[in-house]
Amino acid sequence: MVCGGFACSKNALCALNVVYMLTDVINASWWVMSNNTRDELERSFDCCGLFNLTNLDQQDYAFCTAVCKSRSPTCQTCGEKFLKHSDEALKILGGVGLFFSFTEILGVWLAMRFRNQKDPRANPSAFL
Repeated sequence: MVCGGFACSKNALCALNVVYMLTDVINASWWVMSNNTRDELERSFDCCGLFNLTNLDQQDYAFCTAVCKSRSPTCQTCGEKFLKHSDEALKILGGVGLFFSFTEILGVWLAMRFRNQKDPRANPSAFL
């Protein structure tokens, strides 16, 4: 797929920037939360570890109690699942934002269209 121009490359860079920001936020919050919270997230999302890039991540993966670890030797990492889930949520929020922005534009257009109409019940001989 070939991008045709600056706008496409700018949008691709912005998308990469959002992914890196989300990764940083997820990574920072993962190590701040308690072990019980991490275990609960791993069990509820059925994943193990965050991104498994460092030795600390691999130690966290070793203590995982999710069901997927008993079914197969490798589980999907929680970081991948969080990124996929946040991507879906951001797409939905973007659609809702577009919907409301278009309704606001319609409201502005209607207000400009009908604000200066004369009242048909008004006295025509009255000045203002």
